[in-house]
Amino acid sequence: MLHKLKIATLSAMIGLGTLAAAPTTAQADNLYFGFGIGDPSGGYVYGHNGRGHRAERPRRNRACTPRQAVRKAERFGMRRARVVKANRNIIRVVGRTHWGRQHIVFARAPRCPVIR
Repeated sequence: MLHKLKIATLSAMIGLGTLAAAPTTAQADNLYFGFGIGDPSGGYVYGHNGRGHRAERPRRNRACTPRQAVRKAERFGMRRARVVKANRNIIRVVGRTHWGRQHIVFARAPRCPVIR
């Protein structure tokens, strides 16, 4: 009987030691429980549709446009850049560099990646 009591005491000490050594979790400063309509103080917020301010902005087309492709080609050093072909997948821009006539093909993806 004494042997079982020693094992139980040792097990309890090990368990409490590991519990004390475990990292403590961050505790919230305040905890709010609320039911109903309105903000945490209980008042109703007029003109608020429940979405954030970013959801109210109109969505922009993030695909590459011919104007963006021409501007990027000009940043690459191409003079008199113009679009010669544009479809739903690519935009081909032709212009002049120091070595003569050149063309660049851009993909219709965000930030106009160069294909060729």
